[in-house]
Amino acid sequence: MIDFNRPAFTGREMEYIKDAVDRGMLCGDGIYTRRCSQWMEEKFQVRKVLLTTSCTHALEMAAYLSDIQPGDEVIMPSYTFVSTADAFVLRGAKVVFVDIRPDTLNMDEKLIEDAVTPRTRAIVPVHYAGVACEMDTIMAIAAKYGLKVIEDAAQGVDAFYKGKALGSIGDFGCYSFHETKNYTMGEGGALLFQDEKYLDRAEILREKGTDRSKFFRGQVDKYRWVDYGSSYLPSELNAAYLYAQLEEHEKISHKRMEIYNYYHENLKCLADEGKIEQPSVPEGCVHNAHMYYIKVRDMEVRTRLLSYLRERGICSVFHYVPLHSSPAGKKFGRFHGEDVYTTKESERLLRLPMFYNLDMEDVKKVVDAIVSFDGFEGKL
Repeated sequence: MIDFNRPAFTGREMEYIKDAVDRGMLCGDGIYTRRCSQWMEEKFQVRKVLLTTSCTHALEMAAYLSDIQPGDEVIMPSYTFVSTADAFVLRGAKVVFVDIRPDTLNMDEKLIEDAVTPRTRAIVPVHYAGVACEMDTIMAIAAKYGLKVIEDAAQGVDAFYKGKALGSIGDFGCYSFHETKNYTMGEGGALLFQDEKYLDRAEILREKGTDRSKFFRGQVDKYRWVDYGSSYLPSELNAAYLYAQLEEHEKISHKRMEIYNYYHENLKCLADEGKIEQPSVPEGCVHNAHMYYIKVRDMEVRTRLLSYLRERGICSVFHYVPLHSSPAGKKFGRFHGEDVYTTKESERLLRLPMFYNLDMEDVKKVVDAIVSFDGFEGKL
């Protein structure tokens, strides 16, 4: 079976994990936590990066630091993972979903302003597949109405918009280092922000409501409970694994891009025949080869293709069920405007195997199997 995903392994992960054990500090904010944060701060030109236990927790921290209150409204796409909404629902906010663009599957920036009400407090762009949302427009709308922008860049690590790293553009950025992502620590994430006014509250929030970070820096002689908080700090073991991956980010990126480009070039014949649609990357966006997907005519064709591939030992998957159609989405949110593309596009998208250690011979087998499929039933 050709797996859909396997966590990346580059070679020094176990060495660094052993080093963390030998140093005798396994809780967070040790040398590997600091190395990961400093690497991202320099690489992505962002003032502060705080490693977290997940992107979900980074989003929760961003919602808290944005002072989201019960009854507030937050605008986001419905085509996203549940964590994007959960972080704000936990604060008592109402989620307002808007439709996506058919080319990038990102939130349609032209629909955002009409969804703004006196209760709106934030916009949450989700950079699907590591392809940037139209951030200039989103930032302009936020400035006009005094809104926070919280980037869900879970899939956007090492991707860029007009030269700026995804996650570094809005008030907050949230990364994921889950095992399905380009760079992984098993479970983990990061919170990014440029304005240092958030630093004290962010550190206290992340450290269970204490000023422990100041204590370890020698700024206070004991640490105390000073505010609301939770446990958002990952273990040094996780950070050690991640740091080995960040050191080899160019190697990982190159391999993923090689896979992406092979898919794109060798499935183009089907796109030219009108049997599939391929991913689109707008001008000014540099993607990170987080995923490769194709879009077929409808759910029936996709279901047949998924079965066809599995019969040939290939694991491919579809992606999100739109949040607004789920029980919790109906309870905690509402869809503003017409659902022209969100449901339609979600029902015809199919993701292909993509991971660092994927053999190129297996990539060729995936392509050959898709090309040999005779169930596309004419043009889209």
